[in-house]
Parts: sequence; C-alpha cells; structure tokens
Amino acid sequence: MTPALNIGVVILTMGDRPRELQDLLASINAQNGQPVSTVVLGQGTPLPSLPPQTVALELPTNLGIPGGRNAGVQWLREHTNPDLIVVLDDDGLLPHTDTFELLRHAFTTKPRLGIVSFRIVDDNGQTQRRHVPRLGAGDPHRSGPVTTYLGGAHAIRMTVIDDVGPFPTPFFYAHEETDFAWRALDAGWDIDYRADAVLRHPRTPATRHAAFYRNTGRNRVWLARRRLPAALIPVYLTTWAAYTLTQRHPLWGLRAWWAGFFEGLRHPCPPRHPIRWRTVWRMTRLGRPPII
Repeated sequence: MTPALNIGVVILTMGDRPRELQDLLASINAQNGQPVSTVVLGQGTPLPSLPPQTVALELPTNLGIPGGRNAGVQWLREHTNPDLIVVLDDDGLLPHTDTFELLRHAFTTKPRLGIVSFRIVDDNGQTQRRHVPRLGAGDPHRSGPVTTYLGGAHAIRMTVIDDVGPFPTPFFYAHEETDFAWRALDAGWDIDYRADAVLRHPRTPATRHAAFYRNTGRNRVWLARRRLPAALIPVYLTTWAAYTLTQRHPLWGLRAWWAGFFEGLRHPCPPRHPIRWRTVWRMTRLGRPPII
C-alpha cells in the first residue's frame, strides 16, 4: 500500500485578521487523514497565540507574497520534508473535511500533476469570475487542466519546486503565480483546476491591495521579459495594455499602472529563461495562449 503523501501548509499573514486565521487553522486541523504540518508566517508583524500543533514564524520584514511563501517552503523542507505544499489565504476557510484527502488522491493517481488550483467561493457559495483560471471563466464547477492557478488556494508538489525553482521574490505581489505556472508547464508538469477542492473566502476586489495597479503593470512586463519568446513579448504587452485601457479603472489607478509598466521596461528582472515554443503550443491547445 502506497504511503499517504505528507502535506505541509503555508499561511502568510499581516496580523490584521486574527479571528479569520484561527478559524482557518481550526478547519485545517479538522481535516480527515494524516495530520499535516502548518507554518504561519507573520510578514513583519507579531503573531497571535496559535494552536500548539502550528509553527509560528515572525519574519523581520514583509517579504511580499512570493518571498514569504519561499520562507515557508524552506522551513517545511528543512523540518518536515513534505510531498505537497498547500498555500492558503489567512482569511480563507476549508468548508469540507476531505479536502486534503482529495489532494492526496489526485497527486498520487496522476504522477505528472504538479499543481492543483482550488475553487474559491464566497459566503454565499458563489465563485467570482476572476477566481476561475480559464479564459471566459465558464462553469466554476467544471474541473480540468489549466495554464495557471489561484495564489490564495493551491497545492504544489514539492518536486515541482525542486525542479523549477522558488517563487519570484522581486515580484512582491501580483503575477508570481503565472511566472511559476509557466515554468512548471515548460518543465512538463500539469496544472489542474479542481472544483471539488474548495476554499471559502470573503468576496473582495483585487484592488484591495495598495500596490495592485503599480505591481500589476510592472510585473506584467517582468513576466513577459523573463518567460516569453522574444517574438511574443510585444504582442503580450500590447494586448494587456489595450485590455487595461478598456476597463473602468480610476484615473489614479491607470497612472499607477503605467508607472509600473514603464518601471518594468526600465529595470529588468532576471533571469531570462523563455518557455519553449512547444509550451506555447501546449498552452494554446489548453485554451490560453500566453498572449492574453
């Protein structure tokens, strides 16, 4: 009988959601199957009292989302050596007790499955369009292969991190998942959206993050310059610039977005390792070529 996959959970917090964090940890500890190792990282903030089976790490400064996740993965690697890393937002909640068993089964039965993206639902059980990692979104209850994943609710096979490297710390916030996903796809791993793996999360706009506009503009450029074949870089950036202009963003937001865009052009974010054309074709077959 194959041993159950060992799971490590990474949660980042700014210390401003103590009640939600406690509820999330309770839902993790209520999961069926083998116990998991959970590490909570305070991003430059002290942590509240946590359950005894939870590791508390207080980082001296806010490392950003990818940097904080890298720190959590490194701690788990050194102390528990998990097979799977589950990353959850600190204001999320696992409403079902079989989620981790579902993940273990999914990764065990599909050896090239590298990443699972959860379905995120609000308090009314609805899924926002932006939380379905497919073009056009469609039915959020339909599972299947995708080309990216949701940062606040996903699971990654540790072997994938060993294979393609850590999350891109300089991004700080925005599109770090896409950078990682493209590297994973290029290395031959699969990414699945699983509608039966559910995280409940308050309905919130992406713009709630203060750095949303500037980081989004900058990191789009960095993503293209790091990962796309040269011929696709201007196509990708033109597409996203045009799309941004069609949205009803406030004037101050557009100014911040363009400031970030030109910052990305002025300052590179190495290394540059573009994905292969066969990966571009694979993503196109999956319904999302890397230009939109």
